[in-house]
Amino acid sequence: QVQLVESGGGLVQPGGSLRLSCTASGSIFSFNLMGWHRQAPGKQRELVADIISGGSTNYADSVKGRFTISRDNAKNTLYLQMNSLKPEDTAVYYCNAVLVLAGSRYDYWGQGTQVTVSS
Repeated sequence: QVQLVESGGGLVQPGGSLRLSCTASGSIFSFNLMGWHRQAPGKQRELVADIISGGSTNYADSVKGRFTISRDNAKNTLYLQMNSLKPEDTAVYYCNAVLVLAGSRYDYWGQGTQVTVSS
């Protein structure tokens, strides 16, 4: 069973930076897609950014130019560098990993890490 553990959340002032990490219990090399999602109070969970195994990335319009997603297969870790943070970035951030095997899709989720942007 794959386990994903996020870390790096916290309280930061507007304009500040945080780097989130998501470490998997095993190799992430086999995952077809990994990403970060977030859920603010009273809102639906939304995609922030994702990265496929080949390295191509995709970002929500709201974070383009401010956030960078990356993965280190050697460390079994996914990252999200968040710069120029805004109060509207406040949410619980979840790591997601997708494995496609024999035509079936398997989704794995971390427990989430809180990011609060406030002065």
